[in-house]
Amino acid sequence: MSIAIVVLTYNRVHLLRQCVENTLGRVSNATKEIVIWDNASTDGTRAYLDQLEDPGIRVVHHHRNIGQSGYEPAFAPTISEYLVELDDDVIEAPQGWDETLLEGIRRLPKCGFLAANLVNNPHDVTARIMYGPSANHYRIVEEDGVRLKLGPTGGWCAMTPRRIYDEVGGFRQNHRSVFWLEDAAYIEDIQRLGYEAAILNDLEVLHAGGDHYSEPAPEKLEFWKARQRRLDNRRRIKRMLLRLPLVRRLNERFRWFRVPG
Repeated sequence: MSIAIVVLTYNRVHLLRQCVENTLGRVSNATKEIVIWDNASTDGTRAYLDQLEDPGIRVVHHHRNIGQSGYEPAFAPTISEYLVELDDDVIEAPQGWDETLLEGIRRLPKCGFLAANLVNNPHDVTARIMYGPSANHYRIVEEDGVRLKLGPTGGWCAMTPRRIYDEVGGFRQNHRSVFWLEDAAYIEDIQRLGYEAAILNDLEVLHAGGDHYSEPAPEKLEFWKARQRRLDNRRRIKRMLLRLPLVRRLNERFRWFRVPG
């Protein structure tokens, strides 16, 4: 069984360097292919990648920033049976972390997307949410001898079998947005086919996301601002509808939508 890993990077050479040394540098012999896709960085990323001497790493310098849409063309030439998307801000992982993911997902026939757990790092925005306001959305279960954390799952360091990847048509492309939630879209796709997403509870990696570690890309900031505007508009519409007694009674009966706080 072989593994292909793809890292997308953009203007975070200080984090990418740690990812290469402390995460990619600790993979097992099961990993046969590593692709680092540079989304037209301008901060010294190209120079750093060009001086890498590891023959197992293939570097692609794309001519423009296409964000998460880089996963599809980066995975296209790989041939391994298992695929891993890895954020460039995963700056530390245990030795053989890739093989640990592989062993876990092979024991879970209904799992189509298995992510590593996150170290409880208060400086990382994702971990801060996972262990803070979203903590009650997670529960620990054991399936086929594998301890899983079930709840919101992301693609910071996650594996999917190629057979499932091919079955759903791979990672989606988005030609309108540079930053978007491609991992959420992929999870939706596999769930429609009856597969599940989960976190491997006992494998923790150190994620270094958010403005404590680097300045957020403008495209990412705009995405979250636009998303918040959409959520605010939906809440306003719900509140207006709930002022109508008939709508309020019907919603209490049929649970069309959650009452906004």
